[in-house]
Amino acid sequence: MARKHILHMLTPLKHMSPFDVNMALDAGFDAVVPYVDVSLGEVTGLVQDAIFSRPPDAGVDTGIFIAGKDASLALDMFDAAGKAMVPPFQVSVFADPAGSFTTAAAMVAKVEKALEKKFERGLKDTRIAVFGATGVVGFCTAVIAAREGARVTLVGHDGIERVEQIAAEIKSRFNIAVDAADGSSDARKTKLVEASEVILACAKAGVQVVSKAQLKGDGLLIAADVNAVPPAGIEGVAVNANGDPLEAAKAVGIGPLAIGNVKYKVEFGLFKRMIESEKTITLDFQEAFSLAREIAK
Repeated sequence: MARKHILHMLTPLKHMSPFDVNMALDAGFDAVVPYVDVSLGEVTGLVQDAIFSRPPDAGVDTGIFIAGKDASLALDMFDAAGKAMVPPFQVSVFADPAGSFTTAAAMVAKVEKALEKKFERGLKDTRIAVFGATGVVGFCTAVIAAREGARVTLVGHDGIERVEQIAAEIKSRFNIAVDAADGSSDARKTKLVEASEVILACAKAGVQVVSKAQLKGDGLLIAADVNAVPPAGIEGVAVNANGDPLEAAKAVGIGPLAIGNVKYKVEFGLFKRMIESEKTITLDFQEAFSLAREIAK
C-alpha cells in the first residue's frame, strides 16, 4: 500500500490560512494538518514528533509548512525545523508566511522579465523603491531584489525609523545592504519616485500609496503593485496590467493579477515539488524566486 503524503502546517497565529490549506490539498497532499498558536520554542518538538513517527524512508512523504505573518519569525522557525532533524530521520520544510515569499518572488520575477523585454536590462544596479516595506511582502521583495544586485530603498509611510530597523535586520540576517527613506509625505514620495527606475507597492490591501501625479518622472521604467483591492496601491496601474504603458507616464505597469498568477503557480509548484521529490528538500524565498523566474512571462 502506498504511503500517504502528509503535510503538517505550523503557524504562530490563531488560524491557519485557508488559502494555504486549499493549495496544499489541490497540489496533492493526502492529509493536511494545521497547528496554530505555535511558538518558536515549540517547533523542535513538533518536527521531531513528525520525523520519528515514520521510518526514515518515509521522510520524503512528510512535510512541514511554516506560515504566519512575520517573515523574520518564519525564517527563525524554518531554521529551527532544519536543526530539529536527526539524520536519517528527516522531512521536507517549506516556509511561506502569508504567502509573502511566493508573492515577493513573483513580483521580482515579473519586474525582471519586463526589464529584459521592454528595456533590455536586468535587475543589477536598477534603482528600486519598495513602498509598504514594513510588511512581509515588502521585506522579502527587498531581499530578493537586493540579492540580484538591485539598489533597493525601503520607503516608510510613517517615517524612517521602522524601515531603518528593517534595513539593519536585512544586513544582519543576509549581509545585504539596502537603504531606508522617509515617505511620510506626498512631497517625499514624489522625490523618491523621481529617483527610482522601478517602484514596488507592497502596502496592505485597499491603500493607495502612489498617485498618478507622482509617476511622471522621466527615469521611471516600471511600477508594480500587489494590491488587488480598490483603490490600487499605485493609481493608474490596472489589476491585469502586464507590462502595459501607464497613462501620462513613460513607465509600464504590472498589476496584481499578473503577479498573482505567477504567485499561485509558484506556491502550487513548490507543494508539488515536496510531494514528488525523491529526497527531502527545504524551500524558502530563494527556491520560490528560482521557480518564479521559470514561470514569469
